[in-house]
Amino acid sequence: MTDKVRNVWLALIAIPLVLLALRASYAVTMPIAVAAVVIAAVWPVEVWLRRVLPERFSSLGTILVLLAITLGFIAAVYFSAAQVVRAFAQRWAEFESAYESATAWADRWGLPLGGKEGYARLIAVGQDLLGNAYTISVYIAFIAILVVLGLPEIPALRRKLQAAFGADKRSEVTQAADEIAGKIRDYLATTTATSLITGVASTLWALATGLDLALVWGTLNFLLNYIPVVGNLVGIVPPGLYAVVQFPDSFLPIIIFVGFSVIQITISNVIYPVLQGRSLSLSPIAVVVSLSIWGWVWGIAGMLIAIPLTAAFIIVCEHFSSTRWIAILLSGSR
Repeated sequence: MTDKVRNVWLALIAIPLVLLALRASYAVTMPIAVAAVVIAAVWPVEVWLRRVLPERFSSLGTILVLLAITLGFIAAVYFSAAQVVRAFAQRWAEFESAYESATAWADRWGLPLGGKEGYARLIAVGQDLLGNAYTISVYIAFIAILVVLGLPEIPALRRKLQAAFGADKRSEVTQAADEIAGKIRDYLATTTATSLITGVASTLWALATGLDLALVWGTLNFLLNYIPVVGNLVGIVPPGLYAVVQFPDSFLPIIIFVGFSVIQITISNVIYPVLQGRSLSLSPIAVVVSLSIWGWVWGIAGMLIAIPLTAAFIIVCEHFSSTRWIAILLSGSR
């Protein structure tokens, strides 16, 4: 057996074992990975602040900038969600009536909406999502602590990595680390661009169809588009349900629902993979597969950071002759 064939078989065995270990250690490894991505994303702010502030204040300034962005994101989500909840509450009777009509129509066609039981399950899903807010908050707090503690340690860690390798490997290690951080920033920039496209398109579609809360739907689509799959559903389902309440006994809700679906599907499955593939040198199929694999390993959190993790994996593979074939397979056309 040649060395190349042996390395291929070792990789095929090792990768699933590593993924299973990461899945089992979700509570520890996921926050560490997310914190590393966050630190890489905000590091340019740290570098810039070090030029104008003493070193002991630069990390504090970076943390304050990150805190302001995070609070702004949470405030925008809360405001938009509150507007949606209030709008549905004001028309709750109409929503129940619309659901009963849909159930009756589904029964005539043999579709299992479940009647009142299905309505109760729908409410239960919403309650479960709210109940998970506490768990999410705990993980966010843990990640925040890791970022606060880890950000000031980056220069020291960089020096330790350089000291741990020989002189011939130092530049290679530094180059790989810088390249990974750059790819993470490229990913966030591309995601922000596609989220902005989604938000603007959703707002314009709501305005064109006369749907209320057009700016709210656009804002939610922009913010939650950072969350794969779940964000897409939020972009489609609530405005579609609200359209049923606003336009009863009309075909307009179907048109609105189809329009939001086309926007989400086109941007998420066509524009997003292409742009991510170009900015990160990933093939579109590698983008889709990485989302599936990391989603299985770490759920929504894994899907959030799937692309930068895959890009980092490719960069590491490129620096070893025995694993360079993996980088070639996952990379885009060269």
